[in-house]
Amino acid sequence: MALSREEHFGRLVRELSPAIGAYLGRRLYPLPRGDLDDLVEETLTVLWRRLADVPPDAELPWALGVARNVLRNAQRAYRRRENYEGQLRERAAAASAEDVYLADEGIRDALARLSDDDREILLLHAWDGLNADALARTLLISPNAAAVRLSRAQSRFKEHLAEVIVP
Repeated sequence: MALSREEHFGRLVRELSPAIGAYLGRRLYPLPRGDLDDLVEETLTVLWRRLADVPPDAELPWALGVARNVLRNAQRAYRRRENYEGQLRERAAAASAEDVYLADEGIRDALARLSDDDREILLLHAWDGLNADALARTLLISPNAAAVRLSRAQSRFKEHLAEVIVP
């Protein structure tokens, strides 16, 4: 028996909310921690509105792609607000969400040397467990492009890691 729209959404909320919350929580900076629940809620609102578009074989990657867009919009709005108010904070002194979770200084330094795109694809793969197909759906690129981008990002990360680790 097929699930009703409400039952289908309820299942998605139960299954995907923890992963969506973790994804957003790790990437929340510079937003305040208190915004996390609102971002998860906004992501789930988009899932509800576009429930028919959620691919059954890639629910998590699709949801993370939505969360990624929601987060980027919120970060842009935050930065515009900060610029408008003239209260830009010194960002170098504040620890990012990634810094909190990365205890190893060598890895943190190697990640910091990567481009934002390389760092994002590596962290989606390592932290969120997405393979090339899931990365492709999350980043809205082909699976081949995702595999190539991941491979190149891994190679660049290894090069940077070799530079920062003193033998």
